[in-house]
Amino acid sequence: MTCLTTSASSPVIFVACGFVSLLLLLPNATEGIVKPPPPPSHNAGGQGAQQQQQQQQAANGNAPKSFWYDFTSPFTESYDDQEAAEANTEESPGAEEVTTEPLPFFEDVDSSNVTAQLGSTAILHCRVNDLREKTVSWVRRHGEELRLITFGLHTYISDSRFSLLFEAPNDWRLQIRYASARDQGHYECQVSSHPPRVLQVLLTVVAPRVEIVDERGVPMVDKFYKTGSTIELKCVISQVPHPSTYVTWKHGQRMLNYDTSRGGISVKTDILSSGATSFLYIANANQHDSGNYTCALTDVADATISVHVLNGESPAAMQHSGSRLLLAGPWPLWPLGLATSAAAQLLVFNNRWIR
Repeated sequence: MTCLTTSASSPVIFVACGFVSLLLLLPNATEGIVKPPPPPSHNAGGQGAQQQQQQQQAANGNAPKSFWYDFTSPFTESYDDQEAAEANTEESPGAEEVTTEPLPFFEDVDSSNVTAQLGSTAILHCRVNDLREKTVSWVRRHGEELRLITFGLHTYISDSRFSLLFEAPNDWRLQIRYASARDQGHYECQVSSHPPRVLQVLLTVVAPRVEIVDERGVPMVDKFYKTGSTIELKCVISQVPHPSTYVTWKHGQRMLNYDTSRGGISVKTDILSSGATSFLYIANANQHDSGNYTCALTDVADATISVHVLNGESPAAMQHSGSRLLLAGPWPLWPLGLATSAAAQLLVFNNRWIR
């Protein structure tokens, strides 16, 4: 077969004719390139005749476009390879699946502020869910500086007041004993995930306020009683985040809360929302009951008052007589602060002189 063309506008016909010529010269080449599957037996005659017709049309240069597409389309993948790949996927379904591991998360993100009383034990909570093999650590932040406190169950800080107390199932608690003002600040509970998870906790240490007050609630440093009267002292404790009933009264170094040797001594303490109020009663006061009385909240804070039990005159009369007797000169000319201080000292002297 000879294909000639003189038209420059028909390169497709020229290429097609050349390809058909190559097929005619190499009759077995088509069998090496495409080997169609054997037709079914029930329609063997019809499909065989159709195939011969397509080959004859190709030899004449009149083959349909689909026939040329079957020969010229790039080879990608056979049906056998595709079925094998699907079979491998069915045998190992998780081979190509990408599993995303859940990240740890904190349970109590709102409990990030902790207030502790001065001298008490502060507990900082860090509850972590889905921790898996990750590690929890506590650090102290000073500006941009971080100081490691605990890592896992181990404590790395040299201060023995700090320790890690793990409470099942997920609470990594940082304990600070005998909390002081220098322990105030920001702490961070960190989880070694990617990205790392951080819970910030602010610790505030407050100092309780202890005052011995009079009937009007004004703090006092001295109080006078007549022999045979009842000593009544009121102690007000405020600024206490965790109210405690452990309020003690002392006369000098002697504890009065459980003193039964004298008799007539009673202590009553009322717990309030932000502190406590404690009352000390001593019946039938005598001169031996004079001295310093101290109201204390454990070993954190205290207040002291001087009690004077006078013999004979009433406390008010003794105060005026002592002032007139020992403070010479016109009273209005004395500076107020000096007069008050001198009067207090002279009254104590007058009380001792009377005894």
